[in-house]
Amino acid sequence: MKKINIAIDGPSAAGKSTISKRLAKELNYVHLDTGAMYRCTALKVLQSNISLEDEKAICEMLKDTKIVITPDEKVFLDGVDVSKEIRTDEVSMVASNISQFENVREDLVHRQQEMAKDKGFIMDGRDIGTVVLKDAEVKIFLTASVEARALRRYNQNKNLGILDNDLEKIKKDIAQRDYQDTHREHSPLKQADDAVLVDSSDLSIDEVVETIMNIIKGKVSE
Repeated sequence: MKKINIAIDGPSAAGKSTISKRLAKELNYVHLDTGAMYRCTALKVLQSNISLEDEKAICEMLKDTKIVITPDEKVFLDGVDVSKEIRTDEVSMVASNISQFENVREDLVHRQQEMAKDKGFIMDGRDIGTVVLKDAEVKIFLTASVEARALRRYNQNKNLGILDNDLEKIKKDIAQRDYQDTHREHSPLKQADDAVLVDSSDLSIDEVVETIMNIIKGKVSE
């Protein structure tokens, strides 16, 4: 099977990273969690006490920021493993806020596009099919109900040992992030015209993987 690029977009906690990792393993592709790059930026903003409204300061910070995502899914920020630290709800909300800045997105999108030039990448995020990899051979829009996504995030937090873990709060945070992501001025979350919609609300991980694998095989054989 020839190497292609696969774009998976969708709202927060839809299972994009989990599904992308599984697909990457089956296809022997490289999975790039673009959301982790925004989360790293958000974490450094918090650590540096930079105002969330100061786009210029955030962009200056990014000039001296190194983000590395290893094949085994570890995330390093300036040489430090922050794989767990970037998954808190606070970092998630800050990532949503700063992702609205055009220049921040431009910086990170450029990094992502450079990485994907050689093909064989699965990227997941919120604007992969519409902005980052507009020429991706396969585009998936993966979604699920707020209730299903909140429960998944709750269980994920529990497994990570995150203490601030309240299901109702998570529901509200996800709904708020959905609104921010779909209403931001630059690169809002939306389904690309040529993307295939997959609703994972009532599907197991295996069923979602099988569904998308069939879509990929169909596209490659065309």
